[in-house]
Amino acid sequence: MTPDAPVRAAIYARYSSDLQSAASITDQVRVCRSLCADRGWRVVEVFTDEAMSGASHLRPGFQTMQQAAMNGQFDIIVAEALDRLSRDQEHIAALHKRMSFLDVSVVTKAEGEINEMHIGLGGTISALFLKQLAQKTHRGLEGRVRDGKSAGGISYAYRAVRALRTNGTVTTGEREIVENEAATVRRIFEGYAAGLSARALAAALNAEGICSPANGKNAGTWGPSTISGNWKRGTGILNNEAYIGLLVWNRQRFVKDPATGKRQARLNPPEKWVNRQVEHLPIIDDDLWQRVKDRQGAIREEMNPAGVQDGGLRPERARRPTYLLSGLIKCGCCGATYTLINKTRYGCSAVRNKGTAICTNRATIYRDSVEERVLACLRENLLHPPSSTPSSRNTAWPETQQKPTRRLRGQGPSGSSPRSRRRSPVSSRRSRTACITPR
Repeated sequence: MTPDAPVRAAIYARYSSDLQSAASITDQVRVCRSLCADRGWRVVEVFTDEAMSGASHLRPGFQTMQQAAMNGQFDIIVAEALDRLSRDQEHIAALHKRMSFLDVSVVTKAEGEINEMHIGLGGTISALFLKQLAQKTHRGLEGRVRDGKSAGGISYAYRAVRALRTNGTVTTGEREIVENEAATVRRIFEGYAAGLSARALAAALNAEGICSPANGKNAGTWGPSTISGNWKRGTGILNNEAYIGLLVWNRQRFVKDPATGKRQARLNPPEKWVNRQVEHLPIIDDDLWQRVKDRQGAIREEMNPAGVQDGGLRPERARRPTYLLSGLIKCGCCGATYTLINKTRYGCSAVRNKGTAICTNRATIYRDSVEERVLACLRENLLHPPSSTPSSRNTAWPETQQKPTRRLRGQGPSGSSPRSRRRSPVSSRRSRTACITPR
């Protein structure tokens, strides 16, 4: 920037919740533009984050603003108030330290030019505000539950009831049973009590086109986890006490991982749970519920006859082993992820967990075999001379790896051993994802 050039300003605006008006962004930008005009600064960039909490630094606009500062695109950051930039002590201190290093000033309409005192006091006040807000919200939700009302979230087979009060306000937290979905819940409980597995029940429901719960990553189709869930956390159809008319709240709490910004659930001790009986909510009787619980307990006992419990491993630290291509192999028929179906083979997770109504691809492949081929293809393509053409690169796969699927299914030529039949049609996708398709 030359000495006579006007100061370049970047405006940042943010609001926290979907319940707030998007006009808040426009109002904040207007206030900041007025401040810049009064001081003779030229606005060169406007960064915004809509409906995003200031407790997280993983906001697209916030991150883009910092990158632009590192590229020297502006000289001053302007915001309505310090809490618009962040409400986290660590993040606002890191922002101030980084901008100071880059010779970029931070100015707000409320506080003026930000210095170390604002960072220390303002960051502390913002952090206390978030903590007090969470406590007040928790207190309000507990009061609703003790009145027998929903504290948020509607389980499958129920719907919210809205009615107009005499004072003109609308009732909240009331629920009623959805009969067609309640019939599905009874079918699941009766089938499981009769000996059917969660996977078999999910496949049957998918085959009949019965809609699953509308929320979650598998919305639209039934899976084993939708039915069996986690008995300790009370998730899944078979573990939901609401179906016997018991409302359980505060079973778990959520904490945010400071590294990723993602929430993790942690179980609360049973004495902190809030239980309320709601007479109009039962869908199944106590006898059927108990038979399901007995079968679940018997299965857990069979899987762990010694009753071993590893108390040293926290649930949030438990992870399945991650391999080279974990999450990168997709089914060529339905697009579902190929997962390990045993110790050595990948298979389509959709056909395995949801039945042939969702996918019919039962082709499997050895893990070490597909890893070897993908690495060989990468070596061949990355180290290939620049003069290579797409047609020549397409021949990077050995001819033996383009044989029909009968080898994949263990139907190779007579006399060949199982270890010699580790071949499957695999193609490399531009999204760095291997795709397996039956022929």
